[in-house]
Amino acid sequence: MAERAQAAGLMERGCPAHWPDIVIRPSSDADVPAMIAIYERHIRKGVGDTGDFEEERLLPDELKRRRKNMRSKRLPHLVAERDGQVAGYAYAVPFRKRPAYRFTLKHSIYVHPDHLHAGIGRRLLPALIEACAAGGYRQMIGYIDAKNEASLRLHEACGFARVGYLPAIGYKYGRWSDSVMVQCPLGSGADDQPQSWRKPEPAGPAE
Repeated sequence: MAERAQAAGLMERGCPAHWPDIVIRPSSDADVPAMIAIYERHIRKGVGDTGDFEEERLLPDELKRRRKNMRSKRLPHLVAERDGQVAGYAYAVPFRKRPAYRFTLKHSIYVHPDHLHAGIGRRLLPALIEACAAGGYRQMIGYIDAKNEASLRLHEACGFARVGYLPAIGYKYGRWSDSVMVQCPLGSGADDQPQSWRKPEPAGPAE
């Protein structure tokens, strides 16, 4: 019930449930080359949606390892497919390792530059929120480059609030970069006590 209510709230805030030419689905190993191509465009151009200052290339085996690790923890790793091509992807990882933070996730979202302003982010982000809420998580955190106004508007439309500002936290392409910390409640958020945490069951074989 909480997840359905949250989905309705997302639609009211400008995150529609359906875009006719965009399909959101779990990623597979077959999507790895497309996801790496998207990621490399972001780190070369400095247009990452979530303040990612990584500069080294992401290798296929490393991305496959990350996917497998997320699957084992029942964490979503989603792609947006448009006209048969992977146009973006998003995922969530534990915010911190200590048990006290076990209901909080940190997310990343990347959209191919050729598919900007096509509704990719407005489909991916709500789908990620809903998947994480369905998994019993209660909060989602993100870090966004302060100059990335489009991403800040997207996150605010989908229920995120600006909760922190980190000046000059990153240095890339000859400049200091500020980062905005955003947060979104999942499901019932902090309105009630979470059920006893259960370790996730092992996932099935990786694709």
